[in-house]
Amino acid sequence: MSTFTIFLVLIIFISFLLVVVIMVQNPKGGGLSSSFGGGGGGAQMGGVKKTTDFLDKSTWTLAIVLLVLILASNIPIMNNTGTNSTFQEDVENVVPETTTNPDASTNTDPDGE
Repeated sequence: MSTFTIFLVLIIFISFLLVVVIMVQNPKGGGLSSSFGGGGGGAQMGGVKKTTDFLDKSTWTLAIVLLVLILASNIPIMNNTGTNSTFQEDVENVVPETTTNPDASTNTDPDGE
């Protein structure tokens, strides 16, 4: 298992967690915090405020971790440390070299002879 594959699995896992945390929140007073009885501004219980703070902090933390993982996943590509193949080999396999033969070029004679 290459380093890039490990980063890819972690990125997918963190993305899933981030989606779950965002879906639990509701910016208009609903979501998880409203199910505990919080609705109005001053009528919030202590536990509801802590739940909202936890969801807010976890959203930011997961977003930062996701960004760091995405940036760090480029390190194995740039260092060519992949065990299966390198980026350059992949490019060479997709785009084959084309050779041009100067003798086979178009006729440069303006008269067409």
